[in-house]
Amino acid sequence: MKTLNKYIFSLALIASVSTFGQDTNEGEPTTIQGLLQLVEQGRTTEQSVNAKREAEFLADKNKQAAKLAAEKRELARQEKIADELEAEYKKNDAILVVKEAAYKKELGSLTELFGHLQSSAGEASALFADSLTSAQYGRERETFLNELSSKMSSATVLPTIRELEGLWYELQREMVAGSEVVSFNASVINLDGESEDCVVTRVGLYNAICNGKYLEYIGSKGQYAFLGKQPEGRYVSSAKKLSNAEVGEVVKFGVDPTGPVGGSLLANLIQNPSLMERVNQGREVGYIIIFVGLIGIAIAFWKLYTLYTMGVAVAKQAKSKTHDKSNPLGRVLAVGEEHMNKDIETLELRLAEAIMAERPAIERGIPVVKIISVVAPLAGLLGTVTGMIVTFQQITLFGTGDPKIMAGGISQALVTTVLGLVVAIPTTLLHSFANSSARGIINVLEEQSTGIVAEHSDSK
Repeated sequence: MKTLNKYIFSLALIASVSTFGQDTNEGEPTTIQGLLQLVEQGRTTEQSVNAKREAEFLADKNKQAAKLAAEKRELARQEKIADELEAEYKKNDAILVVKEAAYKKELGSLTELFGHLQSSAGEASALFADSLTSAQYGRERETFLNELSSKMSSATVLPTIRELEGLWYELQREMVAGSEVVSFNASVINLDGESEDCVVTRVGLYNAICNGKYLEYIGSKGQYAFLGKQPEGRYVSSAKKLSNAEVGEVVKFGVDPTGPVGGSLLANLIQNPSLMERVNQGREVGYIIIFVGLIGIAIAFWKLYTLYTMGVAVAKQAKSKTHDKSNPLGRVLAVGEEHMNKDIETLELRLAEAIMAERPAIERGIPVVKIISVVAPLAGLLGTVTGMIVTFQQITLFGTGDPKIMAGGISQALVTTVLGLVVAIPTTLLHSFANSSARGIINVLEEQSTGIVAEHSDSK
């Protein structure tokens, strides 16, 4: 039974192989004998391919073995060389220890000297990098000092006498430059970033000027450059005098005493805001205060001038027998003369009426000055409150970590207060002067009218 099953399974396999061969490869043998021959041929072909692959693998294996053997031989050779080099290194290291001991013994106290010279050269190089004299003497000295410092830090090369003298010379020249006021031609960077030739006047190691303007030294470029913002006018005026001074002429000039860095104090000085910058810090409220203050001062001066001319005319009229109606006293006297023949009550009323008619013209504009003198400090207070509101808003948004954030609001608060007081003080004084002058003229009119009434009473 088992044999029968095997036989049926073989027939089914042969039948399926035959069917597959008919579907895919037409012309292939379909008989069992042909299939057996095809299988035999495939096995033979596979055996030949496998044999070829085995041969190639064996050949490659032999080749790899040969390479491995060659590498092992090379490794052994390199290890031998490494052992020889290590032995030579130890031998040279022992010789070096002996040589270094002999070298230090020969140097003796020069070792400490070279250490001081090295530190001096390094410090001088760092000093010259920011010195105002570098644009005049060039940056070659910095290169020389750096090379000298590197040479003295090594244990194989010693500095020459010429190099040591060069270090002494550069230090001495810098010391002498600190006491000189010299002028020389140099390339200066203007505010547009372009270089231009200029006659530079260097005042020691403190400041340098050109055409009456202060300069700063840009170490990265090795050139002078105009300050982006010049200091106050008095410093610039002294700089102009120094630029135009002759040899031997004595000129007062403010130098920066903070050391040979050329302008650290000056750099802080120019950060102070100018008058216009302070005014701009007041913003809208500050502008309004200034505008109103200028109007009030203009009205006050105009009123003082008119009262002065009016007072001169009134004083002249008081000494004259004729009545000039171009001044208040003349008009009042004319009214008194016109009603001199009437009763005393009528005369008094007419004179009082004439004085009252003159009073508006005399006092015109004075109340405006008074109002401005009162409103100006109130406007300053308004600006103070507004500035503090801005400050608190900045604190709410950004915190208190950076004081510069709050500087704008605080500046507005303080500047507006100052502007309000600056306007209020002079306008108050001018109002007082104008009011006193007007009151003096009115008193003269009342005095003269009283005299007319008294004269009329005596005539009765």
